[in-house]
Amino acid sequence: MKTFPMGGVHPSENKLSSAKPIEVLPLPEVVNVPLAQHIGAPAVAKVAKGDKVLAGQLIAEAGSFMSANIHAPVSGTVTAVDLVPNGQGLRQMMITIKREGDEWAEGIDRSETLVRECTLSSQEIIARIKEAGIVGMGGATFPTHVKLSIPAGKKAECVIINGVECEPYLTSDHRMMLEHGEEIVVGVTILMKAVGVERAYIGIENNKPDAIAHLTQIAASYPGVEVVPLKVRYPQGGEKQLIAAVTGRQVPPPPALPIDVGAVVCNVSTTYAVYRAVQKRMPLVERVVTVTGKSLKEPRNLLTRMGTPVATLLEAAGGLPDAVCKVINGGPMMGRAMVDLASPVTKGCSGITVMTGRDAERRTASQCIKCAKCVAACPMGLEPYYLSKMTQKKRWDEVEASMITSCIECGCCQSTCPAYLPLLDWVRLGKQTVMGIIRSRAAAGAPKK
Repeated sequence: MKTFPMGGVHPSENKLSSAKPIEVLPLPEVVNVPLAQHIGAPAVAKVAKGDKVLAGQLIAEAGSFMSANIHAPVSGTVTAVDLVPNGQGLRQMMITIKREGDEWAEGIDRSETLVRECTLSSQEIIARIKEAGIVGMGGATFPTHVKLSIPAGKKAECVIINGVECEPYLTSDHRMMLEHGEEIVVGVTILMKAVGVERAYIGIENNKPDAIAHLTQIAASYPGVEVVPLKVRYPQGGEKQLIAAVTGRQVPPPPALPIDVGAVVCNVSTTYAVYRAVQKRMPLVERVVTVTGKSLKEPRNLLTRMGTPVATLLEAAGGLPDAVCKVINGGPMMGRAMVDLASPVTKGCSGITVMTGRDAERRTASQCIKCAKCVAACPMGLEPYYLSKMTQKKRWDEVEASMITSCIECGCCQSTCPAYLPLLDWVRLGKQTVMGIIRSRAAAGAPKK
């Protein structure tokens, strides 16, 4: 069975909510909608305090080509456009809306009727996706219209749909494939048309046999679409790992992108959002979020409007346990611990994970014993212990030369370290610093050292 060739780990899955159907979370009374829910420039607010808005109405416009539109997730009155703390306690610009009913903007089809045929041109498809503010919903939040705009001199050969969901605990994509499989496959054909290819692959790990069987049956009616079962292995949902597993092709180091090996990769939830944007004119104002954890009374998969406080989702899952716990935005491998549960759900939030007891503790680090387990586990072929050490010494030229920008921040290194060293924390810091240096150098027009 197919998989990627290098590194990886097998963390305990704990897919506690995989059998829980998607439920609609009641609408919140107030939403805070960040202007930066994507990679790239923040959107620019188009509303002000006191304005009345409808659900689905454009409230912030893309600030550049590498940006994404933002739409009102509820109808009501804008009460503020101001700095609000996010989940990590950092203040960022958000639009606050007090909900008043649930009135929608004109032209949006909210029916469940399936629309298979797409008569739009490639340019019209991409324009609708851009208009709807679609971004990568697997966590990367790369603007989808940018991904589909193939650069001059490049050529797409296939579309690859990421249905892997290898992050422990999370099940939102799994439920989407089971409950919205037909819409997802239609979305695949729309993506194929957008980039002008005849082949598409849906990669799903074999711990989801029901999703594999369901989408295989549906795809049989859509020429060129193939479901590819994959061996269970984290982080197979990484873009480069998925391309290697499905096609056998290796994406070169940065600045190379998947299109350099002819691939365009989209998450299954993104693909569903593309279907709704193109066929229904539905902007990205809601998503399915897994709320899970061994200590939660009712792990669930909740269809949630953007801007809903995370605390509201936790209450719907039975509330936080009495024991000391850690709340993670995302899964335990790549997610980030939260310090403010009033912070909102965003386009890239696929799950909220509650960890308690030993799972929530950061172990006391000891001395590195040079075992090289982190090197063996790295799916990018890096040396995490060395990158960590050089980051601590602030030897940025050496860190850059060691390809730290290739790190996908999967956490395999830290999860395997017998000394409990915070490798990922240091590597993240080093990567951010080096990328800042590279940007500054490019802005100044200086040559690479």
